[in-house]
Amino acid sequence: MKRLQIDELWTAVDAYIGEHLLAHDAALEEALKASEVAGLPPINVAPNQGKLLMMLAEMIGARRILEIGTLGGYSTIWLARGLVPGGRLITLELDPRCAEVARANIARAGLGGIVEVRVGRALDTLPGLAAEAPFDLVFIDADKPATPAYYEWAVKLSRPGALIVVDNVVREGAILDPESTDQHVQGIRRFYELAAADPRVSGTALQTTGAKGHDGIAILRVTATPASIG
Repeated sequence: MKRLQIDELWTAVDAYIGEHLLAHDAALEEALKASEVAGLPPINVAPNQGKLLMMLAEMIGARRILEIGTLGGYSTIWLARGLVPGGRLITLELDPRCAEVARANIARAGLGGIVEVRVGRALDTLPGLAAEAPFDLVFIDADKPATPAYYEWAVKLSRPGALIVVDNVVREGAILDPESTDQHVQGIRRFYELAAADPRVSGTALQTTGAKGHDGIAILRVTATPASIG
């Protein structure tokens, strides 16, 4: 076999996995194309990671899903496909342009009736979701400096047994540097500190390598009833 550079190897392995375990999907491919045409950054989850999100939702019988960070709706489509019949997904997006692209992609995938894209600053929107809680799964993939705050809200808005999934928690190993001046790194480090000390959750994180480089994903299970939302 031709020797590949490490990043080329990671991408090739992702492609191999996709060819064998992920079927051709026109709606998802169109979502990626539409996002690219609209000039959205190519930072959506990889296809194999998207399917993992769908399978997690299926395995816990998710009826209510909350996503923080929509972008073009690619991960939203995967998550929504994991809902039980009659389920609903709310996804929060700061940028109106991203929300517009996401809504079109979600509608094209036939999921417009069960997905709602809410536009605005997530930390302003989250307190208003109390009446629609509890959620069975929360996926956090938004601005990293605010991840600790998103995590706190995710726990508050979740039921016991719910899953909280946090993306980009390795950042090419930069999380190892306590002196980092990168706010994204510090946000993720603070998330780890909070999760480690939180008796309401149990979880782990996995390093990932692939088409998206060297990063990771954290999966936490809410094990205790969160305090009332104030």
